[in-house]
Amino acid sequence: MYRIAKYLAAALFALAFAGCASYQPAMMSGGVLTDSAGMTLYTFDKDTANSGKSACYGPCAALWPPAAATGSLGGDYSAITRDDGTRQLAYKGKPVYLFAKDQKPGDKLGDNVKDVWHVIR
Repeated sequence: MYRIAKYLAAALFALAFAGCASYQPAMMSGGVLTDSAGMTLYTFDKDTANSGKSACYGPCAALWPPAAATGSLGGDYSAITRDDGTRQLAYKGKPVYLFAKDQKPGDKLGDNVKDVWHVIR
């Protein structure tokens, strides 16, 4: 009985503190920031860093889906709350997006679209 209680206590402790660690939702791949699936992440020049707002909604957000912010963020990662209440990932204060036309990891088809969308390097 003592052994079971000991293991149960250790498991509960690990679960309780697992959510406290900083979550890093993205990584560098080939010099470009990607999500955990390897999809390229982008910023939008019309977004203002540290404003807590996105300038991309409606048809824009359909083509440039907001990257979801999950877990506890830290370091260069933060989150903004979109008008619909969802949390969007921000990198160095700027909201982060995917590009709907990127089909596989490593695609960068959205880089420099209309000179306002850029991969994060």
